[in-house]
Amino acid sequence: MDKKLKVGIIGATGMVGQRFIALLDNHPFFEVVTLAASARSAGQTFDKAVEGRWKMSTPIPENIKNMIVMDAAKVEEVSSTVDFVFCAVDMKKDEIKALEEAYAKTETPVVSNNSAHRWTKDVPMVIPEINDSHLEVIEAQKKRLGTTNGFIAVKPNCSIQSYVPMLTPLLKFKPKNVVACTYQAISGAGKTFKEWPEMVDNIIPYIGGEEEKSEQEPLRIWGSVVNDEIVAADSPLITTQCIRVPAADGHMAAVFVSFENKPSKEEILECWKNFVGKPQLLNLPSAPKQFITYFEEDNRPQTRLDRDLENGMGVSAGRLREDSIYDFKFVGLSHNTVRGAAGGAVLIAELLTAEGYIKTK
Repeated sequence: MDKKLKVGIIGATGMVGQRFIALLDNHPFFEVVTLAASARSAGQTFDKAVEGRWKMSTPIPENIKNMIVMDAAKVEEVSSTVDFVFCAVDMKKDEIKALEEAYAKTETPVVSNNSAHRWTKDVPMVIPEINDSHLEVIEAQKKRLGTTNGFIAVKPNCSIQSYVPMLTPLLKFKPKNVVACTYQAISGAGKTFKEWPEMVDNIIPYIGGEEEKSEQEPLRIWGSVVNDEIVAADSPLITTQCIRVPAADGHMAAVFVSFENKPSKEEILECWKNFVGKPQLLNLPSAPKQFITYFEEDNRPQTRLDRDLENGMGVSAGRLREDSIYDFKFVGLSHNTVRGAAGGAVLIAELLTAEGYIKTK
């Protein structure tokens, strides 16, 4: 790109906002020019606003430290400084919906990490390698909002990205029933072990709302655009259990699947190896070269060893074998705050830029 697009991060002081800052440091397409958060952080320099709360392993970028945090509620003021925004706020769903639409109506595209608009019929919920075709619904959304350039696009729940990428190239074999048990890191709750000592040497067999998302969102990803809205697929039938485990980062899934047309193990491995999407074809900056990596070792993938594969944007699979009840079972792993959150949103923004949806104001 000749000139970098100016980016704002709404919710910049939270864990996902911080991850956006880390990932966008020296990004070839985007330059962070604006940080916004709640009124209690507004007016402070960023390093002061997150003092004692910076959760990334790398330091705050020098160009970000002294940036003054703006009030995210001052939509016109924030929007006037940027070409588009990433949104990762901690608010009630109806408040998030209203805030994101307010930004879009200022002709500012919104790439959201939040769940509020995931089921809005004309808002694409995208894993860029899988359902980039859903971006076409943006034109209908802009008509509804009365905008020329402003719109909202969202990324799906972090947990499904540990198994949906592996199931997607197998859809041609018509999977019927899927059981997925996810083992989810504490960063998915925005926590570190220092903040959540109760998680040390502990497992909690419940994450509020997570099972419903994990069962329904894949069907929307696999759905299609019909009459200017996204219609979810009606199969396969998915049931999940979502468990919080004492890992810092990385969501793992144990998956069982049965098919109408059962493939061989060799066919599955070939599908995974050769699976590429639009990000790989366009050679987008954040796109993993190999989307799915299969490990032959019985004890891989492992959360600590493999979550950072392809800079945290790759997805790992392992332990593929036939099952006595279902046809096959396997294990999947993805980095929940990179591929599953901020990194996934950055990749969506790169795709939207490459496809001409995001441009300089």
